[in-house]
Amino acid sequence: MSRNKGHTFERKVAILFRRFFPQAKRGVQTRGGTAEAPDVDGTPWYIECKRMKRCNILGALRQAEEGSGANDLRPPLAVCRNDRDKAVVALYLEDFLKIVERLYGDK
Repeated sequence: MSRNKGHTFERKVAILFRRFFPQAKRGVQTRGGTAEAPDVDGTPWYIECKRMKRCNILGALRQAEEGSGANDLRPPLAVCRNDRDKAVVALYLEDFLKIVERLYGDK
């Protein structure tokens, strides 16, 4: 049941990202394979989604980082939601500052 909860959350996150990235979709998941794929594909980030009773947001961000292979073109991003809470997004400060710089320039 919790696996279904996670898959449903991944689909919902993909739908939310489609507003800005029409190609966003739930990533191709492997069963027991070694291929790494983000939970949500078709965005500029390597997205890891976690939906559970109590999420480890830093652990999810580290998992996204490992999956991305420290790819500067696709920085890691974690989307986590604890039961009965709002979803939270985490990314490293340096990646966030790159976004701020693109939006607001160097002042």
